[in-house]
Formats: sequence, C-alpha cells, structure tokens
Amino acid sequence: MTTDAPAIAVFAKAPVAGEVKTRLMATLGPEGAARLHQALVERALATALAARLGPVALWCAPETSHPFFLWCAKRFGVELRRQQGCDLGERMHHAFEQAAGPLLLIGSDCPALGPSDLVAAAETLRHDDAVFVPAEDGGYVLVGLSRADARVFANVPWSTARVMACTRERLRDAGLRWRELPELWDVDRPDDYVRLQGAGLALETAR
Repeated sequence: MTTDAPAIAVFAKAPVAGEVKTRLMATLGPEGAARLHQALVERALATALAARLGPVALWCAPETSHPFFLWCAKRFGVELRRQQGCDLGERMHHAFEQAAGPLLLIGSDCPALGPSDLVAAAETLRHDDAVFVPAEDGGYVLVGLSRADARVFANVPWSTARVMACTRERLRDAGLRWRELPELWDVDRPDDYVRLQGAGLALETAR
C-alpha cells in the first residue's frame, strides 16, 4: 500500500434476510438476496485491497458485531467502523470527518468497479477536491474527497434518480473542483441481476 494514497471506506449493511436487496427478494427470496449481498460485500473488500492504496475499513450498519462483519475483519484484515448519522449523507460525511486525509468511499452494490477505477480516483484527488463514479441509475458508486465537506451531502434526495444531479449542484454552490470517471452500473433490481449473470463476474461467497 502507498502511504500517501487515500484510505478506502467500504459501506455495507449486515446481510440480514429480508432487510437487504429487498427489490431482489421476489427473484431470489430473502435468503438468496442476503447471500448475494454478502458476496457483493466480499467482492468490494477484495477490490479495495487489490487497488493497493491506503488502509481499507469496512463501515458497518447497524453495528460492527454482526458475525459476517467479524468474519470479514478476520479474512480481509480490515478495520471495522460503525456508520453514524440519520441518513446516508450524514453517515458518509461522518466517515470523511474521521479520515486523516483523502478518502475514497464505495458501497457494495457495484461489482463492475475494479481496482483500476480506485487507482484512477486516487490520482484525481491529487489535483481536484472531489471525484465521483456516477451510476447509471442516477446515483454514484464512488465518492472521493480530499477533505471532509458537509455541503457535498446536504439536502440530497437519497435513493432517487436525482442524487448525482443534486450533488453536482452542491459542488458548484460550494465552489469545489471535481471530476467524474466513467459511469458504471450497480445491482439493485431484477434486470441488474440478469446483467450480473451475463457479465461473467464471479460472486461466490467464501463463507
């Protein structure tokens, strides 16, 4: 790992059946959706470590004590941190506030995100205040900041198709320089799962 490279935060919910990947439960069932979520978290951690940047932490919700999170800490050698805040924006801002320097934050829904994307994002933060990888559904799958700035996450309509558009408005209003890397897709809906199956991305859980 590179000492001056940004740290990486991976955000994830505990893989509780009936509480994760709810839009896929009709296709996979509650247990199957939870297993898929678990495999996606494992892939996100493996991707973050393969980028060989700064230290990687798994930011957990609701608590770090879930057996899956404890297993991830042991298998991947990552620190566990608890997400804190009333909404996603507050939780992400809290993670950036806790960072000692630049930070890249990713979720666990985008298996198409690769180590090279993280390396490109880290390079961008050498010159810009922020970097994003937009998602096809109107959100984003990666956000990186050179320093914490709550304005980036203020009054954003989370879980809607306007997340990235509103974020651009916040960045302009704050006078921040940002760059967007190529758009990627995430896995939330049945059509996404069909795409995942055809993409050749191995997602078998190691547990």
